[in-house]
Amino acid sequence: MKRLWLIGVLLLVLLGVVLARHAGVPSFISGTGAAPQQEQTTTADSGSAGENAPAPDGARASGTETDAASHQDSAAHDSSSPEKTDGVSTADPTAGQTTGKAAEGAASGGTTGADVADEAAAKAAGPNAAAGPTAANGTEAANGAAAADSGDAADSADAADSADAADTGAAPGEAVVRGTFEKGDTVSKVLESAGGQGVQQYVSAARQVFSMRSFREGQPYLVVTDKESGQVKRFEYEIDSRRRLVVEGRENPAARVEPIEYVVLLSAVEGSINDNLFQAVADLGESPQMALKLADLFGSEINFIRDLQSGDSFSVLVEKRYRDSEYKGYGRILAAHFTNKGKTFEAYLFRDGNQRAEYYNRKGENLRKTLLQAPLAFTRISSRFTNSRLHPILNYTRAHHGVDYAAPTGTPVKAVGEGVVTQRGWAGGYGNQIIVKHSASLESMYAHLSGYARGLATGQRVRQGQVIGFVGSTGLATGPHLDFRLRQSGKFIDPTKAINPRGEPVPKRAMAEFEKTVALELAYLKGEKNLSEYAVDSVVPDASVAPVAPVAAPEKPVKKEKSKPVKKSRR
Repeated sequence: MKRLWLIGVLLLVLLGVVLARHAGVPSFISGTGAAPQQEQTTTADSGSAGENAPAPDGARASGTETDAASHQDSAAHDSSSPEKTDGVSTADPTAGQTTGKAAEGAASGGTTGADVADEAAAKAAGPNAAAGPTAANGTEAANGAAAADSGDAADSADAADSADAADTGAAPGEAVVRGTFEKGDTVSKVLESAGGQGVQQYVSAARQVFSMRSFREGQPYLVVTDKESGQVKRFEYEIDSRRRLVVEGRENPAARVEPIEYVVLLSAVEGSINDNLFQAVADLGESPQMALKLADLFGSEINFIRDLQSGDSFSVLVEKRYRDSEYKGYGRILAAHFTNKGKTFEAYLFRDGNQRAEYYNRKGENLRKTLLQAPLAFTRISSRFTNSRLHPILNYTRAHHGVDYAAPTGTPVKAVGEGVVTQRGWAGGYGNQIIVKHSASLESMYAHLSGYARGLATGQRVRQGQVIGFVGSTGLATGPHLDFRLRQSGKFIDPTKAINPRGEPVPKRAMAEFEKTVALELAYLKGEKNLSEYAVDSVVPDASVAPVAPVAAPEKPVKKEKSKPVKKSRR
């Protein structure tokens, strides 16, 4: 019973201390001048720099001053509205002045630190706060501060609106929403989420020039609406890096597909390989896209899976594109050298008249061959072409007439040559498989895929280097890899030993122009000509900047597969 009685007394004493603090009476516990640890923690949490931070001028001499600051914080936290709490920010010059008054009052023995702290609370809390005899003055100060803050807020809001308008390219009174298309998004959904009115007119206008099925995940969009009415005024969607869909107007919106304009600057990049190509590119501060571009460019000359070694080097003359002073990626590679195992391979971009621009070596031979060296880049060969191999699942020896490339699930798989898709579907032990028929009775086969490229269908023509599927482990597979095979007139052949003829060389009639173009590209690459002198079309005319056809062809319907495939992993 004695213990219970003692606990009750202690609780009453504690309750008295709390009530005394709320009433503004200095605590007898802090009478020695040392601030309680609990109060120090509260002050730090409320925005102070910590217990080691210097106190405001005139508030360093006594413990009473520290107590006044503590009461000021307590009064601020008692205020219920966010605006009132913000009024006691340590960054507010009024709060600093009030703390100084508290110290001054305590030193003179007139007004106590607690009283001045309460006055500060009244100024922060506004006219509804009671703070003794200084409440009226506190109310006037609060009202004056509120009026000043209101004017400043209005000015700040106007300035913010102007700044936002300048940043987004919108006029005053317009709201701009930027984003990227996500899975399941439609034009209607995007416009409605931006709070726009008149959505259906915009959808109807866009449908006239662009297929509604062609919107892709990850592509950026912009919606401009009128702030007052919510009416959509403009919608932009980037189809790819070169084209965008634009719909604008209020009553009768009009749509068009237009080329995206860039500021194009020429850059020369040189590097050497110590670990791998990606690391070498990263060490130069360049994007991984540079490594992929080099692999695509020399993919018919160098096997980037097995042939790269330390000491290899490269130099690239590449366009870099900018929009609104922001870097937007690489443009065309005009020239490149790649030294592999002591042998230097060269590539020069040249366009013969109205023909498609292609890459040639110094002799004018086409770098494009019938087949790529490999259907995917930067992986490893896990199993080679053989007539006798122990199957890892079936556990008996049989022929493996292909090359296995071990790679993570979802790695893009490219068509090794131009051709027509003759199969896209489930193929038993091969899992998800694609077969592409090329010229001269040649077929390429891609097995164990996790999925297919969007829109890929049987009967579709694909170009060399086009992504057609993604690495997986469907069918009889112990892990993610690509089983790649070549078949000539129905007979399997070793892909690493297949005859691989080049494309057409530079015509003899165009050799003089080709030599002139190569000399100019070399002058830029070797630093003999100032890169700032470069202008698009000054070396190789860029056919891609020509006017874009306004209407996009609809996608071909994907044929349904007859056999039921296994569950595919997501990429």
